[in-house]
Amino acid sequence: MISLKSWKFSWSLVATSASVVALVSVVHLFLFPVVPSFDYLTNRQARNSCVPSNGSVVEQTHHVSESLQPGLDLDKRFPSDLHKAVVYHNAPWKAEIGRWLSGCDSITREVKVNEVIGGKGCKSYCSGQGVCNHELGQCRCFHGYSGEGCSERLQLECNYPKTPELPYGRWVVSICSAYCDTTRAMCFCGEGTKYPNRPAAEACGFQVNMPTEPDAPRLTDWAKADHDNIFTTNTSKRGWCNVNPVEAYESKVQFKDDCDCKYDGLWGRFCEVPVLSTCINQCSRHGHCRGGFCQCDNGWFGTDCSVPSVFSSMKDWPRWLRPAQVDVPDMQLMGSPFSLNAEVTKKRPLIYVYDLPPDFNSLLLEGRHFKFECVNRIYDNRNATLWTDQLYGSQIALYESLLASPHRTLNGEEADFYFVPVLDACIITRADDAPHLSMQDHMGLRSSFTLESYRKAHDHIVEQYSFWNRSSGRDHIWSFSWDEGACYAPKEIWNSMMLVHWGNTNSKHTNSTTAYWADNWNRIPSTKRGNHPCFDPEKDLVLPAWKLPNLASLSSKLWSWPRERRKTLFYFNGNLGPAYPHGRPESTYSMGIRQKVAEEFGSSPNKDGKLGKQHAEDVIVMSERSGNYQEDLASSVFCGVFPGDGWSGRMEDSILQGCIPVIIQDGIFLPYENVLNYESFAVRVGEDEIPNLIKILRKFNETEIEFKLANVRKIWQRFMYRDSILLEAERQKADFGHVEDWATQLMQLTEDDVFATFLQVLHYKLHNDPWRQQIVNPKKDFGLPRECLRKNK
Repeated sequence: MISLKSWKFSWSLVATSASVVALVSVVHLFLFPVVPSFDYLTNRQARNSCVPSNGSVVEQTHHVSESLQPGLDLDKRFPSDLHKAVVYHNAPWKAEIGRWLSGCDSITREVKVNEVIGGKGCKSYCSGQGVCNHELGQCRCFHGYSGEGCSERLQLECNYPKTPELPYGRWVVSICSAYCDTTRAMCFCGEGTKYPNRPAAEACGFQVNMPTEPDAPRLTDWAKADHDNIFTTNTSKRGWCNVNPVEAYESKVQFKDDCDCKYDGLWGRFCEVPVLSTCINQCSRHGHCRGGFCQCDNGWFGTDCSVPSVFSSMKDWPRWLRPAQVDVPDMQLMGSPFSLNAEVTKKRPLIYVYDLPPDFNSLLLEGRHFKFECVNRIYDNRNATLWTDQLYGSQIALYESLLASPHRTLNGEEADFYFVPVLDACIITRADDAPHLSMQDHMGLRSSFTLESYRKAHDHIVEQYSFWNRSSGRDHIWSFSWDEGACYAPKEIWNSMMLVHWGNTNSKHTNSTTAYWADNWNRIPSTKRGNHPCFDPEKDLVLPAWKLPNLASLSSKLWSWPRERRKTLFYFNGNLGPAYPHGRPESTYSMGIRQKVAEEFGSSPNKDGKLGKQHAEDVIVMSERSGNYQEDLASSVFCGVFPGDGWSGRMEDSILQGCIPVIIQDGIFLPYENVLNYESFAVRVGEDEIPNLIKILRKFNETEIEFKLANVRKIWQRFMYRDSILLEAERQKADFGHVEDWATQLMQLTEDDVFATFLQVLHYKLHNDPWRQQIVNPKKDFGLPRECLRKNK
């Protein structure tokens, strides 16, 4: 393998050496094929390549191919059922989509694709403070460094400028009275203490005042440091920076309760155990995760170090680039820089993933001030995976699956879609993290701050690549994970496909629906946002939120509980607003929907001790958190799906426990609702019909209930990010030699998950979406018969 140190020699020598390495790698690969170590990954391409799931692949392909003769009408070959659905891979799709998938997606063959392996160098090898993108010849600098060669040191302060009243500046998440690491704007105990790398941020370093009223919160005085306690060596005081963990665990010394181990990469009550940090795909075994940013090995680059350059060994290439035939150029004709072409076979759709500057992804992970923020997993003291319940973790799960998918391509000329990885789940949670994020320029609105980040990403790809202007962005995909989805997308990117959790068409709820002022987008001027809705069902897609793999639910197979075990007619457990103890105080929360349902059907007393006007024994609408939430859902026939601050995760809760979702949110699409046939497995009730909700549900006969329950059981895996979860299982298997219980449970599942569904929708859109029809190149080999391309004539 060629080291970057070789660059101090002439480019001709590097070119010659790389050519030899490539040639030797070709021979090595075909004489000694690399065999995956994990059964799931061995079959991953088949799982994600949209082949039939029932019966023999060969038999079904032959059968459907014969039927696709010139003039054949797919409408007759695949008729819809009484609910106007056509079933494909066990899911009831809208008829037109289901027909095309059944007749075309199921028989897609592989096509030859030339993958471009880059070889451009970077200035000063990025000074050892960044990763070189060998496609563009640009550095991706670590936190605290900038410039063309990452040689410029930044000062990322923890505190805003001080004033006489606030000697440490006004509050910000990074506020620090101890030592500020200005490469990351993170606060530590610092030199002179026994444990200098122990975090000392926020309330830890400041005086905390006890409440004056019962049950009132403790208040931090951001003007007064608490150095007497956090720096003390007196064991009778409540210390932190000099507290010995062993003595503290044995209760021999006191410590300050307001201090904790909130930064990633540290574990234990006193941060005494270094553990793995969370990185995208954990750097794909070609780098080191430094606090969230992948520091790639020489010859590798990308957010997850998954992209090889000409300086990497071909035997280490990822599975989505193998097997490959490499075109080794003539050594005398190679220039500097140079690249290699590797011919591989893949199935469409092909997706190009931009390697954006780290401001949009890696730096947001590296500098986060709370380890659980915006990620779907962290690592415990054994470096075992600990899944989080962050609903926004879906964004990283999808991103990881895309980067490791056999549908990924490095050849932008061959791509069908272009994914722009801006992690708004991290942007908006980190908006208050540090002064350098410049929230003061955005009226304090996290929505405005996030919009500006997307606009900057747009400007970057327009400047650096040619792909956007070819289609005005119609073949580009952006992901918005926050409460109101793409409502605050900048006008420049609205032509693209939006992946969201909030499908508000703005047909009824025409303004910002969140009750949290900092996320409200009404004040964003139209010069920035334009006049677009939050969601366009013609081009966009609502994806499920992240739900952690619940081992108890999987083991008990709650999703499969039959009708006779479901004794509760209707169930909802959640925040019901200001009328209930600890309820959200805003009347606009949930657009008032939860409050109306509680007023009619509440089964637990509100603050005034009253039940709902139509309280019934088999109807549960309560605000107190259930201790057996999943089992309560699995014991119910119908489950409520209402908004929170924008979207909530109640649709996923219902489906994953096999309960028929009852949706009350007018003009707002739920996951897959513009592609799946919701009549087959869900119930929609208008907001004005809330008083009649239970009457409506009691009218469903047992035949229809059994039909809907059966369809929920068929599609529940499409609401789970199993692909990303099993990628993590493979990493743990490789590192520790065993499979966790959650992985064992998920490996037994065989139906399509979120990522497989996403790919099927993309494949349908590639050939049938009028939004992007004019940009399809008919000269490409799509691996499909002519009838499947009928709309491209």
